[in-house]
This record gives sequence, structure tokens and C-alpha cells, in this order.
Amino acid sequence: MIRVLLADDEELIRQALAALLGLEDDLEVVAQAADGRSALDAARAHRPDVAVVDLEMPAPGGIELAAELGRALPSCAVVILTGHGRPGHLRQALTAGARGFLPKGAPGGALADVIRRVHAGSRYVDPALAADALTLPPCPLTPRELETLRLAGYGAPVAVIARRTGLAAGTVRNHLSASVQKLGAADRAEAVRIARAAGWL
Repeated sequence: MIRVLLADDEELIRQALAALLGLEDDLEVVAQAADGRSALDAARAHRPDVAVVDLEMPAPGGIELAAELGRALPSCAVVILTGHGRPGHLRQALTAGARGFLPKGAPGGALADVIRRVHAGSRYVDPALAADALTLPPCPLTPRELETLRLAGYGAPVAVIARRTGLAAGTVRNHLSASVQKLGAADRAEAVRIARAAGWL
């Protein structure tokens, strides 16, 4: 029996997945969680074989959760489900240690098959997302530029970004200006939108 943890902040989706997986003879949903922190606690308590987690849910999100589960419970394979996956997200997920990545709109039996595959040690990536990821240009921004742009995307003013990053305010402005220029954006808000759409943030 493969023991499964489900983590998704949308209760209807979580319950539907649990019901779907409950029809499989070799799968057992041992725990459910509505956010990343609860999922991590449930994983420690129930020690599932596979965790199926939503890409975007209350912190930590799916990618961060995959990395944390890798450290806390290395035997647990992580499958990330997403309603709007981007090629950049796929790269981040695989780097974080996720073994599977597929859209929520996948056919009913697909998730059960992916759970079996990752439990057996294989990986599974949605073919369309994999093809997009292969043609995605590399991120033109430096790690510092990404960091300052991410904080700007949360609405943090330059002074706050400077404090959080340990940089001078002028340096933060330079990083943000470089991000806008490199992404061909009209302003910071558009730069954030472009970077998010590519999955870089």
C-alpha cells in the first residue's frame, strides 16, 4: 500500500482527489493539509510515501515544501499539482527535489499512475510543460535582481527592500532598473508580471 499525503488549500479539490485516489486498491490517503506548514507537520506525523502538493498555497508553497520535505523526510517523493504551471516553475520544482509535476486538469487516472511511478523511483513531468521548458530562454536576471524584484512585487518600498537585503537604497534602485530594462518592461509592475509569467519569481 502506498501512503499518500494531499496538500491543497482548496478543500473541494483536496476532497475530490482523496475520493479519486480512494478508488485505487494500492493507494491510501493517510493525511490532508490546507497549507504548507500543516503539510510538513502531517508528513512528520504520518510519514507518507508520496506527498501530492499544490504549487500555490499558503506558505510554504509547493516548491518550498518539496525542498523542506526533502530535508525532513527524504523517503517521501513529492508530486506537484498546478492549475497554471509555467516552464520556470517546472525547473524550480525539479531543482527543489519534486519527482512529479502535472496539471490539475490531467485525466483522472493520471495522478494515480504518477504516484506509483514516483514511488517506484521514477520521475514524471507533464509532456507539454516539459516541451515548453526546453524552449524557455534562461532567466536574464541575476539572483540579486530577482530578489529585489520579488520583494518589489510584494509591494515593499525601496527602503524596506534595502533593509531586508542588506543593500544600499541606491543599489536596490539600480537592480530594479536593470530588471525593468532586461525584461523590456515599461515599469517595475510590468517587470514583475513578466517574470512571474515566465515562472522566474
